[in-house]
Amino acid sequence: MISLRQHAISIAAIFLALAIGLVLGGQALGGNPLRADHAGDALTSENGRLTDQLNAADAFIARSSGRLLGGTLADRSVLVFTTPDADNADVEAVTESLTTAGAAVTGKVALTEAFVDSGQGDRLRTAVTNMIPAGGRLRTGAVDQGSLAGDLLGLALLTDPGTGQPRATDQERGLILDTLRGGAFLNTDGVRPAQLAVVVTGDGARAGENNQGSIIGRFAGGLKARSPAVVLAGRSGAAEGAGPIAVVRGDSQLSSEVTTVDNSDHEIGRVTTALGLVEQLNGVTGRYGTGAKANSLTVVAMPR
Repeated sequence: MISLRQHAISIAAIFLALAIGLVLGGQALGGNPLRADHAGDALTSENGRLTDQLNAADAFIARSSGRLLGGTLADRSVLVFTTPDADNADVEAVTESLTTAGAAVTGKVALTEAFVDSGQGDRLRTAVTNMIPAGGRLRTGAVDQGSLAGDLLGLALLTDPGTGQPRATDQERGLILDTLRGGAFLNTDGVRPAQLAVVVTGDGARAGENNQGSIIGRFAGGLKARSPAVVLAGRSGAAEGAGPIAVVRGDSQLSSEVTTVDNSDHEIGRVTTALGLVEQLNGVTGRYGTGAKANSLTVVAMPR
């Protein structure tokens, strides 16, 4: 008998086919003006039909998410980081998927425009290197502002995989967060240490400005150095050009460490974000979605 989790893979295939249909339909309209005029109504109608089917598949996965995800992250804790361009609806939906999977979400940390601005790099690096928890040490390879900040916040906010204990004291963690908040680098109402992390980003529209895409991608890599599982989730544009997902996928080391999901604006992407954490706990890293260099739409070998 086909399980519901296996059925989700079939739904994922439908998503891919629909996405391709929508793209091809749009491309067909763009070439010859006369042909576009002649075929426009038919293509518009077809794309409308495909969009309805895509929405129906989205709704199916939303209704089934409890059975697809239930218990997959039981006894796990997750901290959610957001970039300035992250869509609030995506953040809330991803957080809900994590909770549905059984994870305890210990808080959210909102990175600010200053955090992802290369022009603020010296100021951020100075703050980071002056707040290392006692007994901790930043990685020697973490020299850019994204990697350094990810490494520090990993030390401060993510537990040691070996012992399960925080690497920083409450006082050290509070000082780090207060200093970065005072420097306008992040916002948070208070968080507790977690085992795993998800970074939710946007559509990459401004990724080329002040090196934002690279900073975000390398920030996720810095977190991963301190955690057994980190997922960077965003919209399809983040996988193009200078987008943060494109940065991770274009770097052999980062792509082997950080799981990426490029369709967080759809239910399949939100479910995949949670399953991506589970998969990483089993030693597998993936590139999921419909964007450039994705190797699958969702997790194929469903974690048990």
